[in-house]
Amino acid sequence: MLQARSPSSALQFEVEALRGVLMSVVEVWLTPSVQCPSCWTCSSSSDCKITEVFVFLESGRPADGFLIEMASAGLVLCPLSGARLLTRASASLSSVHATSKFQAQQQRGIISKALREPGYSRPAPFPYKKKTYNIWRALFDDTTQRFDENSKIVVIDGPPTGNKTKFAKQIAEELDMHYIPAPSMDAIYVNKYGFDRRTLNKEVPLVFRSVDIEDFLRRPNHSKTTLLQFYLMHIRFAQYQDAISHLLNTGQGVVMHRSIYSDPVFMKTLVDVGYSNDNALKYYLDCMDQGMWEFLRPHLIIYLDIPVDKIIANVKARNKPEEVNSKFFTPEVLTSLEKNYKNYLRTMGEHAELLMYDWSEEGDAEVVVEDICRINFDKYTKYDQRLSDWIFNDEWDWKAKRIMFSAHPDKMLLWLDVPKLCVPELIASGDEWHKFDIVMEKSPGNKYDYGFNKMMGDNILFKA
Repeated sequence: MLQARSPSSALQFEVEALRGVLMSVVEVWLTPSVQCPSCWTCSSSSDCKITEVFVFLESGRPADGFLIEMASAGLVLCPLSGARLLTRASASLSSVHATSKFQAQQQRGIISKALREPGYSRPAPFPYKKKTYNIWRALFDDTTQRFDENSKIVVIDGPPTGNKTKFAKQIAEELDMHYIPAPSMDAIYVNKYGFDRRTLNKEVPLVFRSVDIEDFLRRPNHSKTTLLQFYLMHIRFAQYQDAISHLLNTGQGVVMHRSIYSDPVFMKTLVDVGYSNDNALKYYLDCMDQGMWEFLRPHLIIYLDIPVDKIIANVKARNKPEEVNSKFFTPEVLTSLEKNYKNYLRTMGEHAELLMYDWSEEGDAEVVVEDICRINFDKYTKYDQRLSDWIFNDEWDWKAKRIMFSAHPDKMLLWLDVPKLCVPELIASGDEWHKFDIVMEKSPGNKYDYGFNKMMGDNILFKA
């Protein structure tokens, strides 16, 4: 009987006992020590569909140097280095074909920076921050020419605490990807000249006064809690726009700390515990539907699972004043958050690859990188639902999508700003808007659009 090694050996089974022997079928049964840790797809380890894996080796092929891709069948692995792979997106049992290590690394999925060929470099990126990719540039600049195995969007997700920022940066570094951090309210309150309108709180009407995440943690039932969640949705929307635009214009993959797709988890939790309301939730979901129909869902979601009691312990350990006594970090709220996260993962698992880890103790990023590099992203076709967002008919379909995200990002953001009177906490009267505009026009860099404020040093000559 062959036994599965821990992921620390990258699941690269050297089937020494089978060297040189012609085989047809080999059964591999997981030993009792590798049991299902009660995943979300079955009620217990005894009836779990993924406690056995069949590996088929083609008849006549030598076993030496083979990589058995057990992970792609939804294999559950035992704990190691503080991390445990709970389940992959699909828990159904399937046959797995042994593939040479060379093919798995070069053709099938993401490659770590350490395994790249010496001197590897992708084509020069298009400077999308400075130039607009439009129909004329599309005639001479193809999109897919810059793509390689790592042209993927990876999202690091999970409940609060767990040091996801550090982990996401490590993953981005190991895979040579662009890192996009967690949302900061500076995106709402600080303009491109560096002026922070939070300094004007006393001058603007109440509805326009700033609210931060720290304010929410101190008072989760704050009157502006719903507004804060909508602000965060706008920021994550813009961040995901930038992630897609970066990938299409440079070919470089992206690692994100959460994404717009998991943002509803927090909004639903706020409604569940009474910090927001059903009307706000309906409007929120309507905005998401209106704004995201052009979006491409991530290739991979890495979920770092932390039990409720461990989250509370982590909060006490890091001892931030706004968190320690916050009503948000209570068993009731965090249990609701966990429930909504699980529902989200079930849905997203139909569209993206999914790796889930027990993150009660911080794990080893290198182990996770090994798991990422074993995923075969190329096995999906246009007939599969998973990763279907990233399958296009021809080069011009790619170019059209690139133009949408490079040339019209502001227009896409407008889809989130259709007000509804049934959510009064988001509505300002005409008088309130007038007073706000007067104050803002007098503040640095806010009278005209960016680049057209002469008082801020902008050269406006020849600008239309």
